[in-house]
Amino acid sequence: MAEQIINIDRMEHMLALFGSFDENVKILQNEFDVTILGRGSDIKVTGEPEAVSKSIRAIEGLLSLLNKGEALNEQNVNYVIMLVKEGNEDQIGTLSNDCLCLTAKGKPVKAKTLGQKKYTDSISAHTVVFGVGPAGTGKTYLAVAMAVKAFRAHEVNRIILTRPAVEAGEKLGFLPGDLQNKVDPYLRPLYDALFDMLGAENFQKYQERGNIEVAPLAYMRGRTLDDSFIILDEAQNTTHEQMKMFLTRFGANSKVVVTGDITQIDLPDPRKSGLLEATRVLKNIDDIDIIRFTEKDVVRHKLVQDIIRAYDKYYEEGKKR
Repeated sequence: MAEQIINIDRMEHMLALFGSFDENVKILQNEFDVTILGRGSDIKVTGEPEAVSKSIRAIEGLLSLLNKGEALNEQNVNYVIMLVKEGNEDQIGTLSNDCLCLTAKGKPVKAKTLGQKKYTDSISAHTVVFGVGPAGTGKTYLAVAMAVKAFRAHEVNRIILTRPAVEAGEKLGFLPGDLQNKVDPYLRPLYDALFDMLGAENFQKYQERGNIEVAPLAYMRGRTLDDSFIILDEAQNTTHEQMKMFLTRFGANSKVVVTGDITQIDLPDPRKSGLLEATRVLKNIDDIDIIRFTEKDVVRHKLVQDIIRAYDKYYEEGKKR
C-alpha cells in the first residue's frame, strides 16, 4: 500500500474538489480503488502505488480547472479521470478555455472536451466544417454558440439554421396549421438552442428583422447566402443531391457548419446519405475540415456514453458474424 498527501492552498477549492456529499471524491475512489481523506488543508490518498499516482494526477488536474474558474461536476470529473487513464492529463488545461459566448441567462458556453475544443477552433479557422459524431457531443449547440458569437461581433449579418424534414422512424401523419406550423416540429432543436443563447424576445426580434432564419432544407434551393453563418443540422438525413445543393449556396464572407450522426440515418436507404458521401468527396479540399466526435466527447449523462459504446460494440460484433 502507498500513501501520498497533497496540500490545498484554498479552502473553497477543497470544498469544491470534494463536492456536495463528497460526490466528486466518491467518483475518484471508485475509479481508482483508493481511499481519499481530507484533513484541514491536506488530502491523503491511500491505495496501490499506481492507483495513488493516477489519483493524485487527477486531483491536480481538477485543481487546475478550479484555479481557472471552472466549476466541477460529474461530467468534467469523469473526463479528467479518462484523460489521466490515457496518459493525456497534460491536455487538461485546454479544457478551461475562453468562453465562446454567454447565454441569455449569462451562463458561459465553453468547450468541455478536447474534441469540442478542436471543433470550435476548426470553425474559427475554416470556411466549411463538418461535425460528425454521436448524440450528446454538442455538435449543434456549439455550432449555434459560434454563430451567435460571430453575429454579436458583426462578423456576419445573418444566422441561418436548417435541417431536412425527415421523420425519425415514425409516421407523424398530416400536421395541422400553415406551412410554418408543419415544419416547426422538425426544427425544434434549433429553436431550443437559439432561445437558450438569445432569449425568446431577442430571438423574435432578430427573426422579424431577417437576421435569423430557421427553415427546412428545401427552402435553401436557388439562393445565394452572403454574410451568413449557416448551420445544416441532422445532415445524415440529406440525400446526395440535397447535400450538393446546400454546399453550393453560401456566398462571400459566409461560414458553413454541417452536423450529423451517421449512426442515426433515417433515410429509406442509409447508403444514400449525403453526409456519408460528402465526408468522402471533400476530405482533401483546403478550407474544409471534418471533425469526428467519439463517445468520449459526450457531455450528457454518463450513461449516454455507455449506451453509445454498447451499441458500437454490438454493431462491430454483428459485422464479424
